Amino acid sequence: MFKPLIFYIGLRYTRAKRRTQFISFITLTSVLGIALGVTALITVLSVMNGFEAELRERILGMTSHATITGQYGQLDNWQNLEQKVQGYPHVQGSAPFITGQVMINADRRVSGTMLNGIMPDYEAKVSDVAGNMKEGKLSDLVPGSYGIVLGKELANYLGVMIGDKITVISPQVNSTPAGIVPRMRRFTVVGVFQVGMYEYDRNMAMIHIDDAAKLFRLENAVSGLRVKLDDLFNAPKISLALGTTLGEEYRVSDWTLAHSNFFRAIQTEKTVMFIILLLIVAVAAFNIVSTLVMVVTDKRGDIAILKTQGLTSGSVMGIFMVLGTIIGVFGTLMGTFGGVMLALNVETIVPAIERLFHVQFMSADVYYISSVPSKLVWADVYAIAGMAFLLSLLATIYPAWQASRINPAEVLRYE
Repeated sequence: MFKPLIFYIGLRYTRAKRRTQFISFITLTSVLGIALGVTALITVLSVMNGFEAELRERILGMTSHATITGQYGQLDNWQNLEQKVQGYPHVQGSAPFITGQVMINADRRVSGTMLNGIMPDYEAKVSDVAGNMKEGKLSDLVPGSYGIVLGKELANYLGVMIGDKITVISPQVNSTPAGIVPRMRRFTVVGVFQVGMYEYDRNMAMIHIDDAAKLFRLENAVSGLRVKLDDLFNAPKISLALGTTLGEEYRVSDWTLAHSNFFRAIQTEKTVMFIILLLIVAVAAFNIVSTLVMVVTDKRGDIAILKTQGLTSGSVMGIFMVLGTIIGVFGTLMGTFGGVMLALNVETIVPAIERLFHVQFMSADVYYISSVPSKLVWADVYAIAGMAFLLSLLATIYPAWQASRINPAEVLRYE
């Protein structure tokens, strides 16, 4: 296939003569079709990789790599457990927490919220909240002062600022002479955080763990212990080993269990998008079939003359496979370059388009993330380029085989 003569003739057939300019135009469209398909596939997969990485980072910035709880949903001896966990391999930090659903009331607005009781000094070891404070500090949560830190979207909805008073209503109740009433406590807003993920910014609030223990009547107990690991992708294995070490009285779960359906859905969507876009590349690649069929029809006389001069059927087949391969190679290289460049600059291009046309593609109150991230994975690039080239090569086989079957006597009889 790559003998000098065969390669030269195949390369020569890519150039246009005056009477074959239409064929060359079809060849150009085949190249551009493959290039556009490869560019789209690389860009879309890079954006989806970026979304997955961004969501994982933001979710794990607010939750934990692993969580340890007791059999009945609380821990009574968390200090001793924390000492054991700190000495375990791969553990970088741990922090106790109390969590529960509450209603928050400010003036005439009410919102259901996940309330987390934390220890500010410990929290920085397992989450990124301290680094995402827009107003105030986590250290402003002082036990007994009943301060509260709200997500930015939640604070905006309630219409409160630093120093404002809000009422937290617990699902637990008090028995009074007037009957059973919900437990309520006035809190002062001492901080606002924003992690950039609407689910947390809108539906989460934090108070000191001692205040949470009083509100939820847990006394010295906590809901559990959050653990940060040195390798989040190895969390299932480490959590399993940690659970075995601690014994049956504790339950250890990791982030892959807590968010398994979410990330499995993202992976499924990536796979489906890859297949759909690969079909676009396949359609473009199989345009090569029509291009080569037209070239074979146009070059029947040339093929017959070459065969009479001793060129074998295999060599004729090689000529047209070279021609199709050149189309596939150029289309794949152009698409790969365009896809890589676009994937690396998506985070700049999309905001520029939004500013130019005064639109917002991803509203923060609809989507988890309001910007378009991108993460280029070179393994995906190599796989896409390889599959595009393979499809292009497969598309050349049938037309090349038809060219090799041309009978010189029949063709030259009418020349």
